[in-house]
Amino acid sequence: MQEASAYAAQLGLTFKNLDLFVEALTHRSYLNEHKAAGPHNERLEFLGDAVLELAATHFLFTKFPSKPEGDLTAYRAALVNTVSLAYTAKELGVNDMLLLSKGEAKDTGRARDIILANALEAIIGAIYLDQGYDAANTFITTNICKKIDSILEQRAYQDSKSRFQEAAQEKKSVTPNYKTLSEEGPDHDRIFTVGVYLHHDEFARGTGKSKQEAEQSAAQAALDKTGW
Repeated sequence: MQEASAYAAQLGLTFKNLDLFVEALTHRSYLNEHKAAGPHNERLEFLGDAVLELAATHFLFTKFPSKPEGDLTAYRAALVNTVSLAYTAKELGVNDMLLLSKGEAKDTGRARDIILANALEAIIGAIYLDQGYDAANTFITTNICKKIDSILEQRAYQDSKSRFQEAAQEKKSVTPNYKTLSEEGPDHDRIFTVGVYLHHDEFARGTGKSKQEAEQSAAQAALDKTGW
């Protein structure tokens, strides 16, 4: 508990019920090796995801009073997608706080990003239960919504699939197509892997918590690969 308290302080948090924070950091795999451990973080992730979406939506609605719904939706997606949340989690040091099985602890790349993004949402859920919406909103605004200026500057809100399609048609005279390569995990926490193809050749692949997110990830990987 002392270590958990120190971790919370590192995030600028103080919990009345520290068990909620420990739960937020506990991945399902950890329970396979530690039967006496408390619950894993998937329920808190479910709650935190909803709190995050509301807070981010309100932030953008207020910050950009003249922007249409389509632009706000694109901005929100860029703020709260898996890559963005995982990056924030790494910045905050959440990677070193996670309770994982030995196998999961070895994961890197996209698989670890999904674990980190889920944990950050679970932490938000824990803050909400422990201290209410205002505290959760402050955490979200301070650590996540602040990135909006750099997102706009880098045009990171643009749809990767649309960008890659335009580039592929211009440079290769072909329209990319997408194929689901695998689906893993329980029904409530699926991880999809999708490949993007030019003609019949796989060009890149990506993963996500939905087919749509995996397709966007694959398209972004293709853009990164080509520099288009």
